[in-house]
Amino acid sequence: MKSFTLGLLPRLIIAIILGILIGSFMPAPVVRILATFNSIFGNFLGFVIPLIIVGFVAPGIAELGTGAGKLLGITTAIAYLSTLISGFFAFGVSTTLLPRIIQVNSQFAATNPEEALLKPFFTIDMPPLFGVMSALVIAFILGIGMAALKEKTMYNFMSEFQKIVQMVITKVIIPLLPVHIAGIFANMTHAGEVARILSVFGKVFVIVIASHLIIILFQFTVACLYSGKSLIKALKNQIPGYLTAIGTQSSAATIPVNLECARNNGVSEGIREFVVPLCATIHLSGSTITLTTCAIAVMMLNGMPVTLAKMAGFILMLGVTMVAAPGVPGGAVMAALGILQSMLGFNEAQLALMIALYLTQDSFGTACNVSGDNAIAIIVDKIAQRMKLKAA
Repeated sequence: MKSFTLGLLPRLIIAIILGILIGSFMPAPVVRILATFNSIFGNFLGFVIPLIIVGFVAPGIAELGTGAGKLLGITTAIAYLSTLISGFFAFGVSTTLLPRIIQVNSQFAATNPEEALLKPFFTIDMPPLFGVMSALVIAFILGIGMAALKEKTMYNFMSEFQKIVQMVITKVIIPLLPVHIAGIFANMTHAGEVARILSVFGKVFVIVIASHLIIILFQFTVACLYSGKSLIKALKNQIPGYLTAIGTQSSAATIPVNLECARNNGVSEGIREFVVPLCATIHLSGSTITLTTCAIAVMMLNGMPVTLAKMAGFILMLGVTMVAAPGVPGGAVMAALGILQSMLGFNEAQLALMIALYLTQDSFGTACNVSGDNAIAIIVDKIAQRMKLKAA
């Protein structure tokens, strides 16, 4: 008999509802028990974040360096450019629309938001081995070094380390996330802040999905203008890939269907079998839109200043960090926690809110990611024809 497993999104929704009920009706000591768990889990997350960055970015860069030469560089550059365009588009949309729907509670924003929350009974200090920026520098040095040396010893070590980190994410962090989010919402409800936050959730969700669809249309328009293909036909061919990604919530699981979409678009076999799997790893335009929009929403909710200078650095680094996103539901937000903390100054409650906002639309972000992959495949196929290049 097949066992029934509740998906991450339903568990997240149940956690939010339970958190609100606990914060509304349970006494303060019960909320403080959850606050204690949140403190321990938050400290553990802070300890693991630099390890996630090293564990995923270093092997990712090394793998990029052992690919198909010039064609690999072209595909990677287009994927990064697409991610940046998506991020800055999300910034423009968010800074235009979100101020109209988010009303900052001036009294709450004027003080430290954490002061309104109940304190844990005790804390367990878990200082990370090194900071987030140090982790990124280490990852770049190791990744570039492994790609240049083409030796297997360090690469095999880092690949196994990557598997260990991914196991921590899938076996520890992801299963405990609903409890963490329930605790955050219980504490925010007890502090009287949850109604304002929930009123924003639905509106942010609509903006994110609309932004996804607009960027998909933009990506395919550029691809079809460059290649001379029919835009309507290309978009129609992508529908199976889009719907599969919504159902599986995984770029990797959608690769077989996405390859068929690319074939229907007339992309040559060598190019589609090279570009589609590669972009499933390095091109996350939908996730970037979601993370940028949700980050700005959280910042506005807490009265934090949102400037182009601050967000530009965040988006540029986010494009690199997305290469490190592990292929599990919520993997992109896990990889981004470090720069949310270091570059935007997010605290534990704000990081938990980001996770909740992100995971509620993770399926649609994945669908946007894989759709953009096929737009890139069309462009790279045309470039390869012009340069008379063939994928190795």
